[in-house]
Amino acid sequence: FLGAIKAGIIPVAVNTLLTSRDYEYMLSDSRAKALVVSEQLLPQFAPLLPNLQFLKHVIVSGAGASGHKALKEVLAKGSPQLSPAPTTSDDPCFWLYSSGSTGAPKAVVHVHSSMAVTADLYGIGVLGVTENDVLFSAAKLAFAYGLGNAQTFALAIGATAVLMAERATPASVFKRFAETKPTIFYGVPTLYGAMLASPEFPKQESLTLRLCVSAGEALPADMGRRWKERTGIDILEGIGSTEMLHMFISARPGDVRYGATGKPVPGYELRLVDEQGAPVGQGEIGELQVSGPTSAAYYWNNREKSRSTFVGCWFRSGDKFRQDEEGYFVYAGRTDDMLRVSGFYVSPAEVEAALVSHEAVLEAAVVGHEDDNRLIKPKAFVVLKQGQSPSESLKATMQQHIKDRLAPYKYPRWIEFVNELPKTATGKIQRFKLRR
Repeated sequence: FLGAIKAGIIPVAVNTLLTSRDYEYMLSDSRAKALVVSEQLLPQFAPLLPNLQFLKHVIVSGAGASGHKALKEVLAKGSPQLSPAPTTSDDPCFWLYSSGSTGAPKAVVHVHSSMAVTADLYGIGVLGVTENDVLFSAAKLAFAYGLGNAQTFALAIGATAVLMAERATPASVFKRFAETKPTIFYGVPTLYGAMLASPEFPKQESLTLRLCVSAGEALPADMGRRWKERTGIDILEGIGSTEMLHMFISARPGDVRYGATGKPVPGYELRLVDEQGAPVGQGEIGELQVSGPTSAAYYWNNREKSRSTFVGCWFRSGDKFRQDEEGYFVYAGRTDDMLRVSGFYVSPAEVEAALVSHEAVLEAAVVGHEDDNRLIKPKAFVVLKQGQSPSESLKATMQQHIKDRLAPYKYPRWIEFVNELPKTATGKIQRFKLRR
């Protein structure tokens, strides 16, 4: 990643939990000339390679190159010296893919200056990261949150980063707590909830943490309070986005109000507006717009979405907030039907389309529903085809059907069979009626 940037090549970081269809779209959309992939992930890409007209090189890390170039051999042939490409601070530097309102990923183009700025404004300005810190992020490097946590802050400030290849679970996180003694931990509410529920939760005196951070979805107030009671350590909630690269609202050490996201990160300007773009009053809900030095330049190959999202110096987040009398921003939901599940955006339309592809399904609608930890997960309402009978086994079959076609976090945790879906006169599904 960093070597490509130094050479003037634009790297595109990709989530390793996606489906082959997602990868095919990204490789075609980006027109990538080269693919660097691990031997474990290569089987997901192998069927796609003959149909990718722009791809010229496949480089595989690990022993099983399978007829492709081996990363070790490529590195061995290279020179240890590399003069940096003559780029400027405003040149495109790297891309991160973000899901959009249609469910299709959007390539977010960031410039060379942005990474270091996130370290200054949030890493140092809010967290006070120093070279003595050990940073452990459950979020992976392919996401803006994880990229800042585990790479940018550590390298820019001189701290130590703990990287974990496997999926973050309570057991894997507790193992790293014991082995690496992190001082700052970055997680998401779903993981914090699972950790609190685990019988393996470590004793408070064994923890070396001075700060915990949460992003990706709203942190339930009760969860934050339970974590503080259990560990003696606050969780600093924040919100950022792929488009802004990292946090622009955050709680502060010593200034945490569970139930509120926090206050603006230094260097960012925020405003709340109504549907006409006019400022809303204090305490009123409005769409959050953000202006700051880490904003993406545009979406690749998507001029219409770029124009509607990046308006002058303002980024339209699509999130709704209200600001209380003390200046805290309180999350109020999404302006569209998108769901934020385990830190990822999920398009209901995409899940609905996958459900309808099941042989027993006539129609389907997906909405967000709170689980026992008050975290949002997908819930599906399904109309069966004539002759089909509802059953628990059919629900399980449908859930597996989704898991086989979409990223695993997108499957509906609940399926409710109904005789019909509420619709408008023009045939549009009225999801708000299903949320009641």
